Amino acid sequence: MRKLIGIASLLVILTGCEKDQGYSISGKAEGIENGKKIYISELTNLDQRPERVDSTTVKDGKFEADLADTESPNLSYLEVEGVNGMVLFISENENIDFTLYKDSLQASKKQGGKQNELLNEYLENLNSINKEVSDLRVEMRSAYQSQDSTKLETLQGTQTEIMDNDKVFKKQIIKENKDAFVSLMAIMDLLRMQGATTKELKEMYNSLNEEIKNTALGTKVGEQLESMTATEIGSKAPDFSALTPEGEKLALNDVLGKVTIVDFWASWCKPCRKENPNVVKVYNKYHEKGLNIIAVSLDKKEDKDKWLKAIEDDGLVWNHVSNLQAWNDPIAKKYGVRAIPATFILDENGVIVDRDVRGEEALDKKIEELLASAE
Repeated sequence: MRKLIGIASLLVILTGCEKDQGYSISGKAEGIENGKKIYISELTNLDQRPERVDSTTVKDGKFEADLADTESPNLSYLEVEGVNGMVLFISENENIDFTLYKDSLQASKKQGGKQNELLNEYLENLNSINKEVSDLRVEMRSAYQSQDSTKLETLQGTQTEIMDNDKVFKKQIIKENKDAFVSLMAIMDLLRMQGATTKELKEMYNSLNEEIKNTALGTKVGEQLESMTATEIGSKAPDFSALTPEGEKLALNDVLGKVTIVDFWASWCKPCRKENPNVVKVYNKYHEKGLNIIAVSLDKKEDKDKWLKAIEDDGLVWNHVSNLQAWNDPIAKKYGVRAIPATFILDENGVIVDRDVRGEEALDKKIEELLASAE
């Protein structure tokens, strides 16, 4: 955590003989041979592996390293030379003490400042929840096989209660720890498990202090929440443009109809290809009445031929664009797309009125309703 200037600095000057409380690690290396390297890595880019920032060496079953003070907490890892796995911790300007077990790095222990104590609490809860749910699913599978519907219903209710309690735990962590990196992790988990509305998640995120929000993970969470807000039902769909298969630039605003479907897909996506016949039938039925479609492919550059072949094989006669950047596609990021197929249905003004409507019957009904209301 950034050192404060003022009274705290004055105290350091007046008590200069006191030990520096900057960022350092130390600990025991159970079963790890002398001379083995301990690597310290930090997550500086969420799209890449952690970056090694320093290392130390095991001597007499122990290790230690003084590290450069960190400006803000961040996800960090310890790796042991020749041993599979990593030990997760949070870098902070405290001494963080570890006990590493060669035979089970996952069972390794750590203690240090507030950030890591809170991380321990969070991971203990996560492990407990995972074990409870895992045990429950074994029982649910048994109840299903024995066709015990009463027991199955009870177990499903128990699972829902466990997950609801977990959501409450995560929200409480965030509420009580505005300066904790773990609060960001909790928001990410709530987002993943759809444990709160976008509005609630944004309020939680905005309540955190700027130091935490400005970390790599904090920036990523902020971007995801912004994209989710931008593509909520009732929001104006973000405009975009990309190249067509013929190499011409085409924008969303160029193809808006009375009703428009923005369809994120890829040639390699089996669920997308399975859904395509349903979309073809609806498009053929309603295109002349005002339905347009623009499909955004998440294929890679080297798979352009597969993209074009899938368009032809599936009979997708509507508008197509792609940056051919797979999951790095800027349009997908703008729309917060993390899984495909993903569809957004827009009215004649480009406002999102529904999303992810699947199946011929459901899609037909929705498009018919929207076209009728547009007349």
